Amino acid sequence: MKKIILIRHAKSAWDNPWLNDHDRPLADRGQRAAPIMGQKLVKKNIYPDQFLSSTALRAKETAILIAKEIGYPINKIALIDQLYHSSPSLMMKYLHMQKDHDNIIFLVAHNPGMTDLVNYLGYPLDNLPTAGAVGFQSSVEKWCDLKPKNASFWFYDYPKKGK
Repeated sequence: MKKIILIRHAKSAWDNPWLNDHDRPLADRGQRAAPIMGQKLVKKNIYPDQFLSSTALRAKETAILIAKEIGYPINKIALIDQLYHSSPSLMMKYLHMQKDHDNIIFLVAHNPGMTDLVNYLGYPLDNLPTAGAVGFQSSVEKWCDLKPKNASFWFYDYPKKGK
């Protein structure tokens, strides 16, 4: 069984209007929310075999904070520049490229692509909130075979849910 956990980066800071978008860090709220999402994943007993993240600072910081909570080695997070504001088809391309011995993949990226990918895979959602996560599972044996028709919704969670 293959499982993907799609995670939108946590809330980013907007206090420096001159900063390049790619270089925006997490806001204080984001720095608090990302570890909460990590703790929620631990409570669900969900740990990745592979962790992919956009190279944007806010996504990278989100991935690192979640990795610390779940005990995933930070130096093993795969930072992929193309995941910065990527389309659902490009994110699917990177999922299809994963090693078949890895069964659980975490992917941290940005809206609107993340919400679009969640909808593409079959879970209707208006907007994936910052630090929100949606899980899908599939009985495929190879990542390259993952498609909406064989993906099924697993869970939806975000830091403020169920507080």
